[in-house]
Amino acid sequence: MGLADASGPRDTQALLSATQAMELRRRDYHMERPLLNQEHLEELGRWGSAPRTRQWRTWLQCSHARARALLLQHLPVLVWLPRYPVRDWLLGDLLSGMSVAIMQLPQGLAYAFLAGLPPVFGLYSSFYPVFVYFLFGTSRHISVGTFAVMSVMVGSVTESLAPQTLNDSPINETTRDADPVQVASTLSVLVGLFQVGLGLIHFGFLVTYLSEPLVRGYTTAAAVQVFVSQLKYVFGLHLSSHSGPLSLIYTVLEVCRKLPQSKVGTVVTAAVAGVVLVVVKLLNDKLQRQLPMPIPGELLMLIGATGISYGIGLRDGSEVDVVGNISAGLVPPVAPNTQLFSKLVGSAFTIAVVGFAIAISLGKIFALRHGYRVDSNQELVALGLSNLIGGIFQCFPVSCSMSRSLVQESTGGNSQVAGAISSLFILLIIIKLGELFRDLPKAVLAAIVIVNLKGMLRQLSDVCSLWKANRADLLIWLVTFAATILLNMDLGLMVAVVFSLLLVVVRTQMPHYSILGQVPDTDIYRDVTEYSEAKEVPGVKVFRSSATVYFANADFYSDALKQRCGVDVDFLISQKKKLLKKREQLKLKQLQKEEKLQKQAGSLLSACLAPQQVGPGDKMEDTTANGQEDSKAPDGSTLKALGLPQPDFHSLILDLGALSFVDTVCLKSLKNIFHDFREIEVEVYMAACHSPVVSQLEAGHFFDASITKKHLFASVHDAVTFALQHPRPVPDSPVSVTRL
Repeated sequence: MGLADASGPRDTQALLSATQAMELRRRDYHMERPLLNQEHLEELGRWGSAPRTRQWRTWLQCSHARARALLLQHLPVLVWLPRYPVRDWLLGDLLSGMSVAIMQLPQGLAYAFLAGLPPVFGLYSSFYPVFVYFLFGTSRHISVGTFAVMSVMVGSVTESLAPQTLNDSPINETTRDADPVQVASTLSVLVGLFQVGLGLIHFGFLVTYLSEPLVRGYTTAAAVQVFVSQLKYVFGLHLSSHSGPLSLIYTVLEVCRKLPQSKVGTVVTAAVAGVVLVVVKLLNDKLQRQLPMPIPGELLMLIGATGISYGIGLRDGSEVDVVGNISAGLVPPVAPNTQLFSKLVGSAFTIAVVGFAIAISLGKIFALRHGYRVDSNQELVALGLSNLIGGIFQCFPVSCSMSRSLVQESTGGNSQVAGAISSLFILLIIIKLGELFRDLPKAVLAAIVIVNLKGMLRQLSDVCSLWKANRADLLIWLVTFAATILLNMDLGLMVAVVFSLLLVVVRTQMPHYSILGQVPDTDIYRDVTEYSEAKEVPGVKVFRSSATVYFANADFYSDALKQRCGVDVDFLISQKKKLLKKREQLKLKQLQKEEKLQKQAGSLLSACLAPQQVGPGDKMEDTTANGQEDSKAPDGSTLKALGLPQPDFHSLILDLGALSFVDTVCLKSLKNIFHDFREIEVEVYMAACHSPVVSQLEAGHFFDASITKKHLFASVHDAVTFALQHPRPVPDSPVSVTRL
C-alpha cells in the first residue's frame, strides 16, 4: 500500500492545502518585494542599519579570511605539509633527496664555470633557491637549481658586462671575481622581480607563446652554445671574450686557430673523464630496473679526479688547471647594484621567461603523470622568489634540470621534501666539505657539462620527425635554432617569438576554403572535393573557411569566395554597370531628341492654330501620360534583360561556424559580399554563427533594413531549406545594400 493510501484522503487534502498556501505566500513575496537595481544594492550595502561594531567585526572577519586565503594561495607548504603522509613518503623523499644532491654537487660546480663564476657560487645556487622553492612551489617532482641553458645565458651577460675571464688574472682572485659575481647576483634579483611581478598579475599564460618546437629549437641551440663554451677548458686554451651577434662563430674560429696550443694533459683528463661518465650513464640505462638508484658517476668522478689531482700535485704548476680555493661557509646577504638594472633589464626578462618556460613544461609533464595540478601563476611566483632571495645571497639565476628531475622521480621522490633534503645536503657540503674540491681539474667539470648535454643534443633529431609531421613547426624550429646560434641568446629568442607569431598570422591568412555539399538523406554538409558522397544542392552554394575572418585575411576570404563560386562577380558587375550606363546615355539622347521635336511641333501648331487658342498642352499631357506608362514597364536592369549570363545558383550561404570574433574589417567585407552578390541576383544568407559573434555583429550595426536577422540561421541545413523555398529575388524590387 502506498503512502497516500495509508494516510487517507483527509491528510492528502491537508497536504495540498499547505502546499497551495506556501505557493501563494511565495507569490505574494515576489509581488510585494521591491525591485532593486545595482545602485540600490550598493546603497544598502554602504548605509546598512547594522550597528557600527557589527560592521567592524564583519569587516575584520572578512579581512582575516581573505588574508588567510591569500597566504595559503602563495605559501602552499602550509597546505600540503600538515597532511604529509610521513610513513608512506618520507623514505622515498629521503633517498630521492640524497640522489639529487649527489648530482647537484658536481653540476653546481660545473655550471658555475659555465656562468663565468667561481665554483662555490654554483653551490650557493644549489642551496638557497631550492629551499625557497620548497616553501612556495606547487610541483612535487621538479628539481630546481642550476641548469645548463640558464648558466650559459648568465655567462653571456657576465662576459659582456664584466669581461674578465677566470683565467686572465691569476694573482688577485678576489678582485678578479668581484664584478662577475655582482653582475650575476644583480641579474638574479632582476629576474626574480620580473617573475614575481608577472605571477602576481596572473601572467603565467605568457609562456603559451613559446611553442614546443620553439623551446626545443632554443634549448638545442643553447646546448651547442654550452658545448662551444667548454672547449677552452677541454683543450686548456686562453680565449678572448666574445659577446653579441656571431660571438659563437668567432669563438669556434679562435678555438680552431689555437688548437696547436692545446695542453695534452688537459685533453687527456677531459677525454678520460668523459669516457668514464658515458660508460656509467650507459650502465645506468641498461641496469635501470635492477639498481635501486642510479650509480653516482659524476660524484665518483669528482672524488676520484680530486684524489688523483691531489696525489700527483696538479695544483703545483702543471699544465692541468684546477678549481682553486673554495671558501667554506655561507656569505652574508648583499644588496643588488641598482645601477646595473638598466643594462640588465632586457637579458633579465628573457632569462625570466625561458627559465619559467622550462620549469612549467616539466612541472606539467610530471603533474599529468602523477595526477595532481600545478598552478602556473604560483610557479612563476615561486621561481621568482627563488631567484630574488638567491640573488641577495649572491646566487645566479636558476630553473629546473630535466636530468635531476627524472632522477628525483625515479628514485621515489613524492613531494617537495626531496628538494629540501637535497638542499640541506648541499648546505653541509658548503659548510664543511666544499674546500676539499680545490684540487679538482677544470677539465673534469667541462666533461661533466658536455656529457650532460646528451639529452638536449638529441633534439637535433627533431628535424627529421618534424619534416614528416609538420613543416611549419620545422620552420619554427630551424629559425629558432639558427637565430640563437648566429645571434646571442636574447636576440635569438626575440627573433624566434616574433617569427612564430608572424607564422601564425600567415597561416590564418591562408586557411582552407571549401564549397560544401549535402550528404544524401542527412543534414550534414561536407567539402565536395574531399567527400565523394557529398553533393551540391542545386541552386545553392555553401561556402566555408577553416579560420576566422579578420583584417589580415578578409580580402583573401572575399577573393576565395568569388573564385570557388565559379562566377566572375566583379566582371558581371562591371559589365552590368557599363550596359546600364550605355542604356541611360541612349535614353537621355532619345529624350533630348523628342524634346527638340516637340518644341518644333509646338511652334508650328501655335503659328497655325493661333485663332483657335489651341496650345501644346494637350500634346504634352499625352506625352506625360506615355511617360507614366513607360515608368510602369518592367525593369530592364536584370542580367537576363541586359543579355548577361546568369549564375547557376540563386542563393549563397556563408558557413560562419569557424568565426570566433569579428572586427570592423570583417563587418565591411561581409556587407560588401551581400552587395556584390545581390548585384548579380544572388541572395546571401549566414549560418552557424556563435552567440558572441552575433553580439559583435549587433554592436557593429551590421543588421539594418537590407540585412536583417532573417538572413541568419542556426545551421547550414536551415539556411539551405529556406533558400530552396525562396529560389530567386524578384527583379522588379531589388534590395539595395550600400557597398563599403
